[in-house]
Amino acid sequence: MRRFMRFVYFLLYHPFAFTYDLVAWVVSFGKWKDWVFSVVPHLEGTRILELGHGPGHLQRLLLNRGLSPAALDESAQMGFIARRRLGPKHKLARGLSQSLPYPTGYFNTVVSTFPSEYIFDPRTLAEIRRALAKDGKLVVLPLAFPSNRFLKWLYKITGETPEALNDLLKERLKRPFLNSGFETQVHIQELPSGRLATIIARKIA
Repeated sequence: MRRFMRFVYFLLYHPFAFTYDLVAWVVSFGKWKDWVFSVVPHLEGTRILELGHGPGHLQRLLLNRGLSPAALDESAQMGFIARRRLGPKHKLARGLSQSLPYPTGYFNTVVSTFPSEYIFDPRTLAEIRRALAKDGKLVVLPLAFPSNRFLKWLYKITGETPEALNDLLKERLKRPFLNSGFETQVHIQELPSGRLATIIARKIA
C-alpha cells in the first residue's frame, strides 16, 4: 500500500499536477485549504521558508499578509502552477530538501504541509536545522483525519486512522525530529472538518 501511495503522490506532483487542487478538494470535501492554512498561527518571524509549496496557496496567503516568504519544491510542474498564481517575481526555487540553496541561520520558520516522506529524512532535517536561525521553528502538518465516514475509510487503508492518534503515534511522529536535534511536540487540533496533527519542532542551539 505504501508503494502504491508513493506512486500516486509521484503522479499527482508531476505529470498530473494540474489535477492536484481538484483531487485535494475532493478527498477533503472542500476543506484542504482550511487544513493547510491551519499552520499559520504557528509561524513566527518574517523570514519564512515553505518546503513543498505545491500549487502555492499558502504562499499566496502569506503574501497577502504582507510577508515575503521563500519556497522550494522538487516538482517543475508545481513550480509552473505556483508561478501562475503568485507571479514570476516571487521567490520560488526548484530543488531537493536534502540540499537547500539557502544561507545558514537565515529563516525564523520553516513550514511544510502534507509533505511526503522526504520530511522525515535525516538529511532534510539536518538542512532545515542549518538554515534555521537560533531558536528557529519547524512546523510540519503531516496528517489530517477527516470527520467524513468515507474519508475515514480512505485514510484507514493507508494505515493511519483517527483512533491511532494516541501516544504511540505521537512518539513515532516526534522521533525523527528529536533525533535530529529539535525540541519537538505534536499538537492535535480538532476542527469541524477533521482532526489535524501538527509537529512543532524548535531548533536546539
